[in-house]
Amino acid sequence: MAYSRRALSTACTALLLALATSSAWASPTSASPRRLGKREPVPSFVLQNAPISHLWSQESWWPSDVAEHVKHMVPEVNFTAVAPGVTLQNISSLASDVFLTSEDDVSKDTQPAWVTSDVGMPDASGLSAAPATIVLVEKDGGILDAFFFYFYSFDHGGKVLDIEFGDHVGDWEHSMVRFVNGEPSVLYLSAHTGGSAFTFNVTEKTNGRPTTYIAGGTHANYATPGQHCHDLPFDLLCDQTDAGLLWDPALNFRAFWFDTATGAFSVAGGAGVGAQEITAEGAGWLSFEGMWGDEQYPVLEHGQYCLVIGDLLDECKFSSGPTGPIAKNLGRTAVCQNEDSCTIETSL
Repeated sequence: MAYSRRALSTACTALLLALATSSAWASPTSASPRRLGKREPVPSFVLQNAPISHLWSQESWWPSDVAEHVKHMVPEVNFTAVAPGVTLQNISSLASDVFLTSEDDVSKDTQPAWVTSDVGMPDASGLSAAPATIVLVEKDGGILDAFFFYFYSFDHGGKVLDIEFGDHVGDWEHSMVRFVNGEPSVLYLSAHTGGSAFTFNVTEKTNGRPTTYIAGGTHANYATPGQHCHDLPFDLLCDQTDAGLLWDPALNFRAFWFDTATGAFSVAGGAGVGAQEITAEGAGWLSFEGMWGDEQYPVLEHGQYCLVIGDLLDECKFSSGPTGPIAKNLGRTAVCQNEDSCTIETSL
């Protein structure tokens, strides 16, 4: 029986596809750890070992939903609007020099409800109405870094000699659990310009999950409760933590994969409100390289003041808003964001 060229081509294509999916066509590296598809949901072992956090018992600025935050922002460059507004669907089109600038005056004693975000206060089960953001990054050697990003619409910087410094609109903080072949090995906690890392087994646990403490106002992350002084000598600047309300980010989150080769994010699903919102929002908003809050105000504007004391202090009451997850060294080899100085502690 004669066959047409088209029929032969179709038959050959089918044969190649069959071979490619059969064990006879197995890759020589098939014995290595399987790399998860970037559209797969969050692995169960990630959620089973997700950090659970105590917020400060006297907290005034609670977890916020980034989708609500951007509703109150105007993109500006050099204090001049470059667009009338912004959404999570179009934010990735903005340049890296853009500051998302509050439409409201956040310097007033009574701040708008979206700034304090009382709705984000966790309930008795640990559920916050503000979704956390989980970013999963696969790396060589069977490593999966699971980043847990926490967003707040305002950061209250703290006081030095009873003078307030370092407030800013927008606040991104994070913890990260490094898994090796599915087993948790190290916990990293961001805090101000640095952070701390601990072997996973030494961390305090709640129902088998690592327990952390989030500082009042600054939202820096720590492995133990109490006072944590930082950045300045003589204990001039300190964070306060305690066993306040418990926040479980695994109950409400948006989750994404990040590909270090392409720099692209893709959706991994979610839970709670995060799961409801993520389909329409997509993953593109995580690529925004600009700042998530106001640019540092000029002196006297919005009550701005600055103080310089030699090499000891050079701070203003209001500083610029932060960059987002894309700028937090997601592709790091060491567990710390600052890889040049990274010590993994083996005790608390």
